[in-house]
Amino acid sequence: MRKTVMAARSLTGLALIGGVALLSSASRPHVFTKWDRVSYASPSLVGFVRPGLNIQIVSAKIAADGATTVDYKVTDPKGLGLDLAGIQTPGAVSLSFLLAYIPQGQKQYVTYATRSRTSADGKNTVTVATADTGGKSVQIADGEYLYTFGTKAPATYDASATHRVGIYGNRNLTEFDMGTFYDDATLDFVPAGGKPAPRDVVRTDSCNRCHDQLAHHGGNRRSVELCVMCHTPQSTDANSNNTANFPVMIHKIHMGSSLPSVKAGKNYGMGADGKGGFEEDWSTVVFPADARRCETCHDQKSGAAQADAYLKNPNRAACGACHDDVNFATGANHQNLPQVSDNQCSTCHIQQGELEFDASIKGAHVIPQESATRPGIVANLIKVDNGGAGQKPTVTFTLKDFAGNGVALSAMNRVTLNLAGPARDFGFTSFGSDVTTPGYVTESALTAGKCSPDGTCTYTFTHAIPPGATGTYAVGIEARRSITLLPGTVKEQTVNYGAPNKVMYFSTDGSPVTPRRKVVDVAKCNGCHVNLSVHGGNRNNAEYCVFCHNPSNTDASKPTPQAINFSLFVHKIHFGENLAAAGATYTVSGNDFTEVRFPVMDIKGTPGDTAKCYMCHVNGSESVFPIGLNDVKTPQGLLNPTPATTAACTACHVQQSATAHAMSQTDPKLGESCDVCHSAGAEFDVVKMHAGK
Repeated sequence: MRKTVMAARSLTGLALIGGVALLSSASRPHVFTKWDRVSYASPSLVGFVRPGLNIQIVSAKIAADGATTVDYKVTDPKGLGLDLAGIQTPGAVSLSFLLAYIPQGQKQYVTYATRSRTSADGKNTVTVATADTGGKSVQIADGEYLYTFGTKAPATYDASATHRVGIYGNRNLTEFDMGTFYDDATLDFVPAGGKPAPRDVVRTDSCNRCHDQLAHHGGNRRSVELCVMCHTPQSTDANSNNTANFPVMIHKIHMGSSLPSVKAGKNYGMGADGKGGFEEDWSTVVFPADARRCETCHDQKSGAAQADAYLKNPNRAACGACHDDVNFATGANHQNLPQVSDNQCSTCHIQQGELEFDASIKGAHVIPQESATRPGIVANLIKVDNGGAGQKPTVTFTLKDFAGNGVALSAMNRVTLNLAGPARDFGFTSFGSDVTTPGYVTESALTAGKCSPDGTCTYTFTHAIPPGATGTYAVGIEARRSITLLPGTVKEQTVNYGAPNKVMYFSTDGSPVTPRRKVVDVAKCNGCHVNLSVHGGNRNNAEYCVFCHNPSNTDASKPTPQAINFSLFVHKIHFGENLAAAGATYTVSGNDFTEVRFPVMDIKGTPGDTAKCYMCHVNGSESVFPIGLNDVKTPQGLLNPTPATTAACTACHVQQSATAHAMSQTDPKLGESCDVCHSAGAEFDVVKMHAGK
């Protein structure tokens, strides 16, 4: 449940309780949406059960003898108190408690409670941070409790250090067919009084742009603020002997297949699967935003007090997590410079140097195609003349650099214009017997285009709009140029970079211009990809991608051509590992997409939750079926061609029975009837069927 179960406590408030300044997590208002299964339960049952779970920490203190207590509230989303035992209110609530502190002069937490873990083969025993045991909660008001930790702080504990108390847990409502609800909360305090200085490097909201709801360990842990309490240098995985230290573990997970160690043949993961591998193997992870984009996670606009820590405090653990072929002890792969501590890291690795691709932190992570030294290219479509049926359209467009100066065609290495239509349904229009691209025609404007010094250009297509064409057609532009970076130096390299694609619609018969339906938005794509760009940097806008990724197109040049219609293509790519689990495959132009791990997490914290259609779709488009549009060529499918809605849905629902069901509901003359059962408000509403618990 997207909003119901997320516990990203990034909103904080300073309260004065008992003379001690407390930085406390503030509960967010929870709102059930159509993507929550509970939204479809009977109102009377919802009113009785009051589903949901909110945990709020009121205060915490450590007594002189080390006894720690925390005052906390457990409520439903409307703030009404819950009975932990599930007797006075439906659903038992199970909670766990953490207590940690930051030692003076250090930056990471140390938990007071630890335990030993032994590997599956019994050969390795390690220490890990853990939740408190032996404690007890006593109710002090409706929904309010006082927990006394079973583990006391040692007599030598530092009362002036920043402490953090954390609570995580769940409310079990499975007997009411409402699943399990999760939440967590943290609170920072200084036992002796004063303002706490907590670790605050990455916020949960940054993670949730891609994961939707950060969760792990069965779904109970849902925020970075809680994770960093246990994932410290104290904790090691017994089976792999890999550290569970948060910055190391997270860097390695997101580097995944790009880790030097993985490229060298080793796997990276945690736990044991009983078959000689890892229970959680992250060796195949491909970071969708390019791992050099540190600010994807270290978001400088997140509000995190130490969001710039990666720039100010480089260290061997965090940096060596990605660059794991560096041996700091010997100096191997580190310019032969051994490093026995982190004291000198920032001496060489300053925040930003004079040149890109240097040893500075920002310089070392520059993506060449996004070099700040490139003059840039911005392409815009101005108008389309002679756009009637049977005519050859003349397109007026502009090419300018980032400063607004005109760019000559001779300075470009690619400027193409793409013509397709009708916009209602691309794919089956022929622009001439010599056109081999199905449903569209692409022409280069590099030599035949004419430009003025201010960058205003015109190009007339050599192919005409088909005679008898009606309705709205579209033209799109892609433009790319090259730049040589750091010329004359050992770092010299030449790279290509493209302009954002633009699309313009025009009428072929004087009827109102009607743009193609908007199903997804590139801004949604960039929630994970940051800067989606494919085909050599030429294509970066979903509105443009559908010109080519249309119902009639396949990767026909391959021995086993695959359908590449946009809805089928994108669904299958993101379904990825789930395809493989179902025994299906999807390989396009030599790229096997069954290794893709969709990062969106389900309620238990397992990635690959493709039921959350809202992560990509806009305007409720997941409920607007393309019934009546062109059939999709699916040469490797169970049914070829496949009706439009069936093609989109069976891209994920790959079972033969799903295709059989769709076929049984499709009349040869009248077409698909999917909307009868699956439209908004119907018994098997597509959103309702995808709603989580």
